[in-house]
Amino acid sequence: MSRSIKLTFVRSTKPKRETTMGMSVVFIVALVLCSIATLGTCSAAGFRMELNHVDAKGSYTAAERVQRVMASSRQRLASIADVNAPVHWNTSQYVAEYLIGSPPQRAEALIDTGSDLIWTQCSTCLQGRGSSCVEQGLPFYNASKSDSFHPVPCNDTLCLANDDNSCAKDGSCAFEASYGAGNAAGSIGTELFTFQNGSAKLTFGCVNELSITPGSLDGASGLIGLGRGPLSLVSQTGATKFSYCHTPYLRSNATTGASRHLFVGTSASLTTGSSAVMSMSFVEGPKGYPFYYVPLVGITVGNTRLSISPTVFALKEGGVGGVIVDSGTSATLLVDGAYHPMREELGRQLNGSLVPPPAGSGMDLCVAVVREKTVPLPSMVFHFSGGADMVLPPENCWAPLDSSTSCMVMGSSSIGFFSTIGNFQLQNKHLLYDLAKDQLSFQTADCSSL
Repeated sequence: MSRSIKLTFVRSTKPKRETTMGMSVVFIVALVLCSIATLGTCSAAGFRMELNHVDAKGSYTAAERVQRVMASSRQRLASIADVNAPVHWNTSQYVAEYLIGSPPQRAEALIDTGSDLIWTQCSTCLQGRGSSCVEQGLPFYNASKSDSFHPVPCNDTLCLANDDNSCAKDGSCAFEASYGAGNAAGSIGTELFTFQNGSAKLTFGCVNELSITPGSLDGASGLIGLGRGPLSLVSQTGATKFSYCHTPYLRSNATTGASRHLFVGTSASLTTGSSAVMSMSFVEGPKGYPFYYVPLVGITVGNTRLSISPTVFALKEGGVGGVIVDSGTSATLLVDGAYHPMREELGRQLNGSLVPPPAGSGMDLCVAVVREKTVPLPSMVFHFSGGADMVLPPENCWAPLDSSTSCMVMGSSSIGFFSTIGNFQLQNKHLLYDLAKDQLSFQTADCSSL
């Protein structure tokens, strides 16, 4: 049976809920899953779902959105530095709305290509001496009120698939997760997940202890991973490919209906558009890491290819270094060996047009904006092995911070651990993750028309 899922992203006009200072690509989504082994009900024709951008819930100015891009990207990089953890949190991902259990209970979860485990906070975390939960916008999931919940035994392969597992006193599977932003613990079970046009039985973590950086969940109930591990949504549904495309952040219609799309299954393809399709093989990552590593080998600024050794981007022994494409990070962050040469070349080409960034902006490189005379900003190219070149026009690299200043929406990887290609640079880029071919493809596209 073929499996095909189409998700359509739109913007919300609801009041903004409280978040940490972070930004950007957080949405509310309705997901549909199709699975041969775990199928409840599902249409083989594909599905269309609507999503809402979390930043659209408030009245953020363009400057505030740009600042949120940089702040959350650096926060996320710090939170995933401990890559031995099976999950991590941030405020820059998609948020899925769905139902759990029979009868159904509402839940939301961050969706992330850099994570594996599906989990939600459970009502049992409220039963201790003090609250062991993080505040969320919906009631906590209560497994005892669901006829379709089943605990997973600790000797089950689904329990052993989680790296840090143990046996509870009743013989059920328990798990723990430790990472840069905190700790989580709970039990592993199976449950009926119901989405807009279908349902599926999935293995997930029922969290009863959660201690993380305040605001990291942005009011969501939990997390759904699209990473490489056996417990991710992609692995459990048997999907061999997925794709997504991001509309421009600062376009005037960004909060009034511009759509975004996530395709999972057979509907994921790059068949539309007249631009060339570029492809590259993923770099094999360390065993157990959820990330999608890509073979970045060089950067061009304007017409100048930077003198950066490919070893700067290489994934080294022990999991150090490398470059990932991460749906949960907003701005591209490069290790110093790449960022500093890029910054120096931009300074040379802009020939004195650079101005000091506004105090407290979190930006590093800015130019003056004069109405009568626009400063020409160079395009950039990310070069990948095999000849795949990703051209980044100025609007994918720079954004107005105020009426007189435009700043580069890229930064230095402060911890120097690895480089991340973020979503701001991927505006109007349609990305296809083909897991069967172990390949990433992309093409320039009008994402709002997909």
